[in-house]
Amino acid sequence: MKRILIIEDDPAFLKGLEVGLRDEHYETITATTGEEGYRKAKSRKFDLIILDIMLPDRNGFEVCQDLRNDGMTTPILILTNKREEIDQVEGFSKGANEYLVKPIGLRLLIAHIDELLRAPRGIKQPIEITHFDNVVIDFKKMEATKNGAALQLSVREFEMLRYFVEHEGEPVTRHMFLTDVWGYKNDESIPTTRTIDTFIGELRKKIEEFPKKPRHLLKIPRKGYKFVM
Repeated sequence: MKRILIIEDDPAFLKGLEVGLRDEHYETITATTGEEGYRKAKSRKFDLIILDIMLPDRNGFEVCQDLRNDGMTTPILILTNKREEIDQVEGFSKGANEYLVKPIGLRLLIAHIDELLRAPRGIKQPIEITHFDNVVIDFKKMEATKNGAALQLSVREFEMLRYFVEHEGEPVTRHMFLTDVWGYKNDESIPTTRTIDTFIGELRKKIEEFPKKPRHLLKIPRKGYKFVM
């Protein structure tokens, strides 16, 4: 039986959702605050987490990001009243796999849950949209904006940014970029690693508010770089 954690503070909605999922033969565990949900998510294995945004202590975006920062790959479905596009962008950028708006019929919700549970476990879902500060990047459409204005990024710059986002907070070496992103093999004559520095310098000029004092594309001495939201 698949186990689902529901983090929701509306008692009536939570009860209805819990009953509906149990009727569909899912095991459900509930939490009514962000902190309680975070602790329960860390305490045992779940197949799916359903997460509200507007919680009494911590908002769901923070809970989602903290779970992803902890290395959790469990699918997270955000289910909320917040319907603005910027909220959806925020949800996906924090690591959600799906973002649905209330009210939603049980049958449609079950269809989304079934689809998420069919995805291979242990494999991260592709990141399609990310958002930080005043920058929005849509990797699927290959579009990016800063302060609402279009950013001109090359295909290689999009690829490097996606790699950074997928490894948020982790050290990324220049060699990793050359092999994993640019596709060079160890037995090939590959460009100098300083080429990566040049590309990152250009990326900083485009996405950072103050390129000489970057907040997102950070250099790690003797390691390489890392990306932070």
